[in-house]
Amino acid sequence: MVENKKKPNPIDIHVGSRIRLRRTMLGMSQEKLGESLGITFQQIQKYEKGTNRVGASRLQNISSILNVPVSFFFEDAPGEGGAGSGIAEAPSSNYVVDFLSSSEGLQLNRAFVKISDPKVRRKLVDLVKALAAEAESE
Repeated sequence: MVENKKKPNPIDIHVGSRIRLRRTMLGMSQEKLGESLGITFQQIQKYEKGTNRVGASRLQNISSILNVPVSFFFEDAPGEGGAGSGIAEAPSSNYVVDFLSSSEGLQLNRAFVKISDPKVRRKLVDLVKALAAEAESE
């Protein structure tokens, strides 16, 4: 029973990973997020690992700083059941999270958002689609 107390709750781990995902998508350091909240970067690390549970008011502050709704942190959470959370949606959204959590996905996302010209962004998307289609036909 003592071992279970030491293990972080799966929901806390999930919420923490979503905080980390959004923070890294924005290119924000743990230190910067901590400063914005008035806490240390070590506390942010504990939140992101799920070691420490994020309280409701703190999660509201984090959502404001990271510019996402609070519900973002619970998307695809473990144990999510019910008719509304469709099984068909989970693989695609997990794929996006996995991609954005990878080094390549993060680098690509950061570089892409720096492109200010919408026409260049559109052409880049078209190029990637063409390369993907070419890879499928091989």
